[in-house]
Amino acid sequence: MIIEMRTYLLKPGTIPAFEERFAEGLQTRSKFSPLGAFWHSEVGTLNQVIHVWPYEDFKERERIGDEARKTGKWPPNVREFIITQENKILQPAPFSPPLGERRLGNIYEIRTYTYQPGTMPTVLERWAKLIDGRVKFSPLAACWYTSFGPLNQFIHIWPYRDAGERDRIRAEVMKSGQWPPQTREFLLKQENALVVPAPFSPLH
Repeated sequence: MIIEMRTYLLKPGTIPAFEERFAEGLQTRSKFSPLGAFWHSEVGTLNQVIHVWPYEDFKERERIGDEARKTGKWPPNVREFIITQENKILQPAPFSPPLGERRLGNIYEIRTYTYQPGTMPTVLERWAKLIDGRVKFSPLAACWYTSFGPLNQFIHIWPYRDAGERDRIRAEVMKSGQWPPQTREFLLKQENALVVPAPFSPLH
């Protein structure tokens, strides 16, 4: 299983039009493989949209992409809105929940940690030991690490009802003394964003 995560920076004020056209094209695209998730940013870098696609492997990704483009209805006609595009290919962590139709929250927190080269196996091991305790407080939506694109990135995604619930749960988790996993010694960079799922996103 691989995950393709595409992040587009859009011109200010164009997210509604982008999502409308994306939703129209998705009716055709979904016949070939499912969308994993779609969000737009609320806190962090503004005017971003993030869409996620699961595939069995690169071969399936290429085949499905070719088939979808042959319809003439994919990709959607959104080029006029886009400033920059970024693409990552990710591997699910062993403890990452599978993507699918799930109602988990109104906002999602996407945390991206960049670790020192060669430390990802240790990071995954330490997270695996503690994750069962953490998800007793709130569910994990996904946890992935990069194999192509910016390397040594570890991405974990947490859903919440609202920002107030996020603050309360994070305080409770920290008070428990059992989280976060001790990986700070390997950390080079941390990024954070709060995003909102589009109406057509399977994760919402």
